[in-house]
Amino acid sequence: MRTFFLIKPGEIELKLGNKHEFTQRLKDQIHRRLKGLHFDLEEYPGRFFLSIEDKDSKLALFVLQHCPGINGVARAIKTDKRVDSIVQAAIECAEAEVTSGAGSFKVETRRSDKSFPLDSYGMSVAAADAVLERFPALSVDVHTPDFVLMIEIRERAYIYSSTAPGPRGLPVGSQGKGLLLLSGGIDSPVAGYMMARRGLALESVYFHTYPYTSLEAQRKVERLAARVAIWTGGMHMWAVPFTEVQQAIARGPREEANTLMLRMAMMQASELIARHIHSRAIVTGESLGQVASQTAENMRLAQSPASLPVFRPLIGIDKEETISLARHIGTYDISILPYEDCCVLFSPKHPILKPDFGELLAYFESLELGNVIKTSVENAEEKVLHFTDALKEYGYQIDPGNHEQTLMDVGV
Repeated sequence: MRTFFLIKPGEIELKLGNKHEFTQRLKDQIHRRLKGLHFDLEEYPGRFFLSIEDKDSKLALFVLQHCPGINGVARAIKTDKRVDSIVQAAIECAEAEVTSGAGSFKVETRRSDKSFPLDSYGMSVAAADAVLERFPALSVDVHTPDFVLMIEIRERAYIYSSTAPGPRGLPVGSQGKGLLLLSGGIDSPVAGYMMARRGLALESVYFHTYPYTSLEAQRKVERLAARVAIWTGGMHMWAVPFTEVQQAIARGPREEANTLMLRMAMMQASELIARHIHSRAIVTGESLGQVASQTAENMRLAQSPASLPVFRPLIGIDKEETISLARHIGTYDISILPYEDCCVLFSPKHPILKPDFGELLAYFESLELGNVIKTSVENAEEKVLHFTDALKEYGYQIDPGNHEQTLMDVGV
């Protein structure tokens, strides 16, 4: 037996001349994420249709709900375009809802095929009459029904009663690649999720200062990367040893500038990695005014060593909104585990809030960190997080022997 899914793409339907490219990206992402399973994927205007073995349907639904570019997914019944076939499928859908306790419904019909003998209203009435006859305890409620019976009449007829939400946005890779500065905190994983929804493929960089930060802290960040990778389709994570850089900064005479100098050093290192991986941008989890290093003046100074664009998707979001998003994407409970990162451990008691840009830029240059930063980057450890690793974080598994490709390699 097989399960049939109707997949609703969203924003890509608004594209004009390059719509085909976005559509192909989304198809590729679905194929890559479900690699190792037996399925068929069809494309028709405005819809994708996935047929998969029943035993894999729960996993397939989970994967599709975490694939940017998809607005919604519905388990549907596919039938020929005869009124009696559509009515029978409508009864079948309604039966599942009634069994689950539904007491009211309405029918909505979308008739793309104008040659169909009934108009949309007529088809809705025919289906509603048949459902009410079969389930007399049901009532029609056009305002707040317990379920909506959807009928789509296209090249075939599709009937479904509920749609699971997708992440919306654009297919991963359609906007190039970015490098995410990933820490063990709440903000940066959310920033990665938000940019993945905007079509950015991601690799990530984590700066560790062993033995000041523990191996458990790095493992925590690896788990966060895997949680972000469920949205990106896989991820490379670069673990950069930054102890010598941080010690060199701490030896400087201006303790109050340590956090800013560290942020500048991280940005310089990130630029080197970004260039190496052909990234188009650097992504951070900064939010304006959230902490001392995130004033407008400090952020300008911190990004100055980098020439690539710096994306800050959380810039206008407060902490409560970020926490809500972190809970939604499954990173919050990991982020609050008690392992400190290097930024926290070396923070000054009285950080600078409004720096003199020229003065502190000169101070950064006087520290002569270029060689030690370059050495740190050269000693970075690359960890490949396959999509299968991301699935394991959520208790799912696809045979890794059939899924060896790193799914974030989307041809950007």
